Amino acid sequence: MTKEKLHKLLEYVNASREKRAEMAAVVINHPESIGPLLEIGLDSDDPLSSRACWVLEFAVKKRLAYILPYIDRFTSSIHNLHLESSIRPMAKICELLMQSFFSGSDHEVHEKIADQHLERIAAACFDWLIGTHKVATKAYSMTCLFLVGKKFEWIHPELRQVIERHYAEGSAAYKARARHTLSALKKLEK
Repeated sequence: MTKEKLHKLLEYVNASREKRAEMAAVVINHPESIGPLLEIGLDSDDPLSSRACWVLEFAVKKRLAYILPYIDRFTSSIHNLHLESSIRPMAKICELLMQSFFSGSDHEVHEKIADQHLERIAAACFDWLIGTHKVATKAYSMTCLFLVGKKFEWIHPELRQVIERHYAEGSAAYKARARHTLSALKKLEK
């Protein structure tokens, strides 16, 4: 499916789960459209970029492997996003990728994701965790960083420091995820 065709279809997508799921079903039936959809999502100047990110998240939730051929483009560009409505679904995709990678059960994910991809995801997640983003983005970032920290030992102390520094001004949801992450970090120290 062409970028132009995707653009027309994305015009009908709104924030409702139904519309996002409908469009994701179209994309799943045409997996060749993942590349153009990602390009739209990563183009912050495109007024439909957030909608593309929403649909991409839904498609990747159904089949994580769809993003793998584009992992280099994805990881090298996510740090450029500035719309919260685009960042949140991309942070969720990062979380899904890291959960799969560190579970060790998905060999395809392990084969396609290299250290440079992990480092790029970690850098983006630290930016999102430190920045003025909504709780969901921060929560996904905490999970990603906790998992990537199993590979790169410098991440866990930095993660702990960032969480503790921002804990007092965090919302109840932020504090709940922060406590969970700090508890998991503590267990690893034993």
